[in-house]
Order: sequence, then C-alpha cells, then structure tokens
Amino acid sequence: MAADQRPLNEVAFLTVAEVASVMRVSKMTVYRLVHSGHLPAIRVGRSFRVPEQAVHEYLRESYVGVEAG
Repeated sequence: MAADQRPLNEVAFLTVAEVASVMRVSKMTVYRLVHSGHLPAIRVGRSFRVPEQAVHEYLRESYVGVEAG
C-alpha cells in the first residue's frame, strides 16, 4: 500500500454538499469536477461521496500563488 493511501475504514467521505461548502462553490461545480474526472468520487446509490483527502489535494494542486515582483 502506498504511503498516501489509507485503509478504506480510515477514509472520511464527504457528500457533494459538504464538498461545496468546504470549497465555497455550488454543488453543480462539484458535480462538474466529479464528472470531468478532476475530483475522484465513488457512487453510493444515486449520490456521490468524495474522499476528504482528495478535496484537499485538489485545492493544493489548484492553488495559484501570487509572485512578489
């Protein structure tokens, strides 16, 4: 098992609404990210669950820093 992976019983999953709240975006934006493959998710019935760590990684990778000039 890779160092960045945890057993599934230790993974915290968030609903689309919770992800939207954390990211301060609409639920539709979260659905677009999931459907485009930018944000990994699992399907539970008719809804999606996103690993909390995936949200943090997405935000970290998407961060646009301002260079001092």
